[in-house]
Amino acid sequence: MKREIVAQGAEIYALIPQRPPIVMVDKFYGITGNSSYSGLTVTPDNIFCQNGKLQETGIVEFVAQSAAARIGYINSQKKELVLLGFIGSVDKMKIYYLPPIDAELFAEITVIQEVADITLIEACVKVTDCVVATCRMKIFLKKDGKETK
Repeated sequence: MKREIVAQGAEIYALIPQRPPIVMVDKFYGITGNSSYSGLTVTPDNIFCQNGKLQETGIVEFVAQSAAARIGYINSQKKELVLLGFIGSVDKMKIYYLPPIDAELFAEITVIQEVADITLIEACVKVTDCVVATCRMKIFLKKDGKETK
């Protein structure tokens, strides 16, 4: 499925609090209903690459930053600041393979539940039509004034 890019490159910095070399989202495709969509091209200089492949930690960080891009996009539409978020838990993680350098990752993040500062999401990461990984993740948002610009 072809999607229109809403933000890419340096524009991503307006959606997420992370900065190089930890940025793991380079495209944001927007939100439809309870789902948001983001992408990442795996590059040789990615700090989570080893032996020519994106490692498990990189996949988890891609999911977390994809969820962060979702809330960052929502906040940017409201003219609010980007909030810091923290991974509370990762459940039901299944990694089917480690994507190679130059792979184009695509994440679909679906919100299952939001209660106060906690969001439960379900993620599916693909390269083309091949599922790379699936999981559920709890994310805690820090709403005490420590936002980023």
